[in-house]
Amino acid sequence: MIDPQILERHGLKPDEYDRIVGFLGREPNLTELGIFSVMWSEHCSYKSSRVHLKTLPTRGPQVLQGPGENAGAVDIGEGLAAVFKIESHNHPSFIEPYQGAATGVGGIIRDIFTMGARPIALLNSLRFGAFDAPGTRRLLEGVVAGIAGYGNSIGIPTVGGEIAFEPSYAGNPLVNVFCLGIAWQADIIKGVASGVGNAVYYVGAKTGRDGIHGATMASAEFDDKSAEKRPAVQVGDPFMEKLLLEACLEVMKTDALVGIQDMGAAGLTCSTTEMGSRGGAGIEIDTALVPQRETGMTPYEIMLSESQERMLLVVKRGREAEVERVFDKWDLHAVHIGEVTDNGLLRVKHHGTLVAEIPNRALTDEAPLYMRPMTEPEYLADVQKLDLDNLRGPERPALRDQNAALLAILGSPTVASKRWIYRQYDHMVRTNTINLPGLGAGVVRIKGTDRALAMSVDGNGRYCYLDPYRGAMLAVAEAARNVACCGARPLGATNCLNFGNPERPAIMWQFAKAVEGIGAACRALGVPITGGNVSLYNETDGKAIYPTPTIGVVGLLEHADRVVSRRFRDAGDAILLFGEGRGELGGSEYLKVAHDFVRGVPPALDLDAERALQDLLVRVADERLLRSAHDCSDGGIAVTLAECCFESGGIGAEVSIDGVRVAADARVNVAAALYGESASRVVVSVVTDAVTTVLERAAAANVPARVIGQTGGNRLRIAVAGQIAIDAAVDEAERVWSSAIEQAYAKRVA
Repeated sequence: MIDPQILERHGLKPDEYDRIVGFLGREPNLTELGIFSVMWSEHCSYKSSRVHLKTLPTRGPQVLQGPGENAGAVDIGEGLAAVFKIESHNHPSFIEPYQGAATGVGGIIRDIFTMGARPIALLNSLRFGAFDAPGTRRLLEGVVAGIAGYGNSIGIPTVGGEIAFEPSYAGNPLVNVFCLGIAWQADIIKGVASGVGNAVYYVGAKTGRDGIHGATMASAEFDDKSAEKRPAVQVGDPFMEKLLLEACLEVMKTDALVGIQDMGAAGLTCSTTEMGSRGGAGIEIDTALVPQRETGMTPYEIMLSESQERMLLVVKRGREAEVERVFDKWDLHAVHIGEVTDNGLLRVKHHGTLVAEIPNRALTDEAPLYMRPMTEPEYLADVQKLDLDNLRGPERPALRDQNAALLAILGSPTVASKRWIYRQYDHMVRTNTINLPGLGAGVVRIKGTDRALAMSVDGNGRYCYLDPYRGAMLAVAEAARNVACCGARPLGATNCLNFGNPERPAIMWQFAKAVEGIGAACRALGVPITGGNVSLYNETDGKAIYPTPTIGVVGLLEHADRVVSRRFRDAGDAILLFGEGRGELGGSEYLKVAHDFVRGVPPALDLDAERALQDLLVRVADERLLRSAHDCSDGGIAVTLAECCFESGGIGAEVSIDGVRVAADARVNVAAALYGESASRVVVSVVTDAVTTVLERAAAANVPARVIGQTGGNRLRIAVAGQIAIDAAVDEAERVWSSAIEQAYAKRVA
């Protein structure tokens, strides 16, 4: 008997249970209920988000595979494809930081090689609570160690990423992981089951009880009992995954496969039902045949386990021995557990006894789909107010001096160097990495060609808290701009949408507006969405995270030797600014550091101007006209210029920028000019002989551009409206920026 308590434990509503009874024509047994619970979870079914995701642009001449498969793929020429995706592992990482992050890395890697691509690069986007808050250090250390432990062990470089610290993430950190791989277009394989009588194979690690109901856990809020969910966190083995990767890629070369899918969220349940549904087929398996590492496992546990490093294969009839030989060579299990049928059903047996029989489409295409109520949050009207004439508040008096203000921002955890973190990652393994972490977008060469791929992940929760539509557009623009700053033309995007409880109308409104903003920016910039992930219910005790859409963009450099990075190269180069500053301080790092609040409206974004800027960057980089390029984002132009000086051997700069007439108070005017985060701006350096040519290229592209200074010396001097506002020694500023996180740790230890 299925009572209300059992339904609640499975995360199912009474009306959803009624639908289940309608599909089956009878009451489900417990195994069937478990299967429905994970497949109809928010994490697997996207029941609150699908109606909005369908509005995103997903097609383009470069798109080889859009949403709906394990990963997306774009054409990069010469018969090759870039295969990439980003996914979240937020809830598991909160409960068990090391294994949560490690298995997030393992899962996204499997999504890539499942498509027939060899993974060659990883990125991550992380969010934690305030740096000095209780628990942040444990979570940060555990997550970073988990990412490093898995990625380093399997031999895939982590070439970049982003990290931010905000109080709203204290009870629910975000761990979003991106992976990119390379495949021959003709060799891309999909997760489909077809061909009646074809064998269904289980390959990889044995199944245990770890991860049971992980998908359900990821579709619920946290509370003070969340630690009890620790058994739902999977345990990863990167060395097993390395064997699985090589074996799968080898067997794909044999043409013996019909389809292949990772056993990720919902494990064996998801892989069987989704493969069958995509192929319009049924699948029949016997769970007693599944390799198990624990005794006495029930069909319920076997079907719902999310043990890692496992794949499901559909093998062409008559080719079974060939496939088994490949996996035996790699010392892996390859077990024939079932067959493809023509009845469209998932049929699960245990020692020959039928324990579940469900129409595949009921679990996938016919899963619940909700248009949830939406209401604009009540807080918006208040927090969007920002009076720059009266910025008094709790300002730290010491920061009235702009030198002190700059150093404070450079030392804030969100802006400061993440060297302490990325030095734990092996970013040079496989010897493809061109742009090192911290120098801009990650760039890896495509071996055997003259080309390279650039990739960047970006997002700003503060902006989306203040205006989710504009904040999401800005995330797309920044990710694409970072790729363009390296000289790469953006080709496609993937998204990881991190939000709170969608059953709350204000949260659902934030989600819908963010998706609308992503769609608008992707259309304008020509970067279609090829896939991604939605992570909802990111809140603890009813307090949601900032709405945080994270965008990953991939771009192509035609010439790998023309990649551009952020740091100044030589003294005597001219410094130019592409774009215009408007002194926009809404949601800025300056307001957070100097006044400890998040208010205002995020920077405006002219998508046509942004597209023109990115096109210009790609062109002048390809013509070898740029010595460096760095976009203006957190901390505004002052921080951008400082970062261009860092890790350059101490090269300074003398710069003059315009004042911003946004307030009567000259001090606020100066702060807005220095730290305003207006979009579509990039600081570049060029040799003096190339200045005229670059300005001509900019004028032809209708991009505002002007010379603002010159590199040289050992100080950063910035004048605003003719008056020196900042005069700081580069080595002092770099010391603050580069050591802030290490010093904060040292203080806590002391």
